[in-house]
Amino acid sequence: MKIMLLVIAMLLASMADQTLSPAEREHAVAELESSQKAFLEATNGLSEGQWNFKPAPDRWSIAECAEHIGVTETLVLNLITEKALKGPGEPEKRALVQGKDTALMTAAVDRSTKFKAPEAIQPTRRWATSGEITKNVLENRARTIEFIHGTQEDLRDHFMDHPVFKTLDTYQWILLTSAHMRRHTAQILEVKADPNFPKH
Repeated sequence: MKIMLLVIAMLLASMADQTLSPAEREHAVAELESSQKAFLEATNGLSEGQWNFKPAPDRWSIAECAEHIGVTETLVLNLITEKALKGPGEPEKRALVQGKDTALMTAAVDRSTKFKAPEAIQPTRRWATSGEITKNVLENRARTIEFIHGTQEDLRDHFMDHPVFKTLDTYQWILLTSAHMRRHTAQILEVKADPNFPKH
């Protein structure tokens, strides 16, 4: 009898874990790890002078891009876990986000379209050094990956609005976090390509 109850419990746990398919989990983690790798490759070995070089007064430095990446990731994960997932699921909204996974990933990294970051996630020199900024970025990315690995919430049934992409489910918000890092990594590469970028 105890064995039968254990089997039933395991089956129920397995059913509960269908909130995200294994493929969805693997895809999100692979995407988050891949964009992190690209960010690290773009920023590895830079001097503080290179981190803080601004191509123009109205353009961000690499330090500012990286700070913005980390601050935004914290905000998004907090909104997902502390706001969106606290409310009831709304499966009736699924039709609104159908097919957006790939489209938003493409649109988010397209730097021909400019967006102004909300004031709350603008860079303000929260950290003094490149090491502190990078540490924040990596800690926040580790939290996001840990969340995706372990969550039992149905991320496809909870939604938040985005100022550009409108309604997104919370799984799509995780993908957008990765795309956001890719977008600003591309911006970092633009800074490095500037003819006045310091050699050392």
